[in-house]
Amino acid sequence: MNWLKEIRGFKNFLKLERGLSINSIESYIKDTQKLFQFQEIKNLNKKPEDINANDIHDFLVFLNDLHLAANSQARILSGIKAFFEYLILENLTQTDPTSLISAPKIIRKLPETLHYHEIEAMLSLIDLSSPQGTRNKAIIETMYSCGLRVSEAITLKISDCKFEEGFVRITGKGNKMRLVPIGSQAIHILKIYLSEIRANIEIQKGQEDIVFLNRRGKGLSRVMVFLIIKDLAEIAGIRKEVSPHTLRHSFATHLIEGGANLRAVQEMMGHESITTTEIYTHLDRDFLQQTLKEFHPRG
Repeated sequence: MNWLKEIRGFKNFLKLERGLSINSIESYIKDTQKLFQFQEIKNLNKKPEDINANDIHDFLVFLNDLHLAANSQARILSGIKAFFEYLILENLTQTDPTSLISAPKIIRKLPETLHYHEIEAMLSLIDLSSPQGTRNKAIIETMYSCGLRVSEAITLKISDCKFEEGFVRITGKGNKMRLVPIGSQAIHILKIYLSEIRANIEIQKGQEDIVFLNRRGKGLSRVMVFLIIKDLAEIAGIRKEVSPHTLRHSFATHLIEGGANLRAVQEMMGHESITTTEIYTHLDRDFLQQTLKEFHPRG
């Protein structure tokens, strides 16, 4: 049994037999393609009929490691269940590997994610007439555009911002380096901040290459970034537990739900459980940039 062939058959089944809408069909297909991508990344080399419950379990853990929201994980599992129900109906397999997985209980509860309109609301409320406002917008745009941890944002260096190439070089956990594409809107506000705000600050010794500074010319603390984001969320009327990491979760969720390739998201996130394993291949920079442009709301 061939994955691509059976996914095409599944699509026809949903359209002709189930009479689903185009959007619903595309959602089911994207969910099934994610499982296909996962078994490729893991080098399982399994056909659809060879997938077992352990593989589904590992796939859910994999999605969790990508910081995908719990409700999104449940929806993807629902789509995969429908795929195997189709295979059984067509006598293409005898067993359903999802039958014993009623809910993703193995997945830890993740922090809230923000809808795109909520992020837009936060950004729209920033007072750009003040130096701190321009800086704060640049911070949020950069963190959301690149999926950064707060520690990565506050240590971001000017020398690591390759605007012409559309990339920033990030120093992640364990001092591991990765290149992450950055969206045009983040680049735009960063350039304004650097040229019009930061250039007029008296910079403290040792902070010359740090992008985000306070009014005294020193790098921002994790707590300061937390308060900036939390206060904006409250002003925007967002009744969620919002933190800097919420932007990172939202980054991954919005890309994956938009249809981005899982391997590209792994590379951009730089998650330890993914980047330390040899089975994940190095991705071309153009591929990463294209993924961000196509699937990120502010790409």
